[in-house]
Amino acid sequence: QVQLVESGGGVVPPGGSLRFSCVASGRTFSTSSMGWFRQAPGKEREFVAVSTWYSGYIYRPGDTTAIKGRFTISRDDAKNTIYLQMNNLKVEDTAVYYCAISLRATPFNYAVSQSYDYWGQGTQVTVSS
Repeated sequence: QVQLVESGGGVVPPGGSLRFSCVASGRTFSTSSMGWFRQAPGKEREFVAVSTWYSGYIYRPGDTTAIKGRFTISRDDAKNTIYLQMNNLKVEDTAVYYCAISLRATPFNYAVSQSYDYWGQGTQVTVSS
């Protein structure tokens, strides 16, 4: 059993910054992949970024929200923790953000939620003026 506990989130104006952390317990962290997803009201959960054991950090492909360049994922294996630093936040970044862990021992489709085995409780981010 793995538990993920998130912290961070809140209400910020456009252009603001936030930092999330997600602490994992229950298994060897360094051989797992951990990622961040988000879900806006009325929308499907979408991939944000992942730290994979086999290919490092991967971000959501370029689109109008331009995750890469504004968000930075990082991990600290000694603390069993991943982080998501979010800068220059936009109104469209408003969502519930979730961390997730995949225990798969082979490369996998990191962009789909079904690839992950455990999820954090989610934390709300509201970007509003």
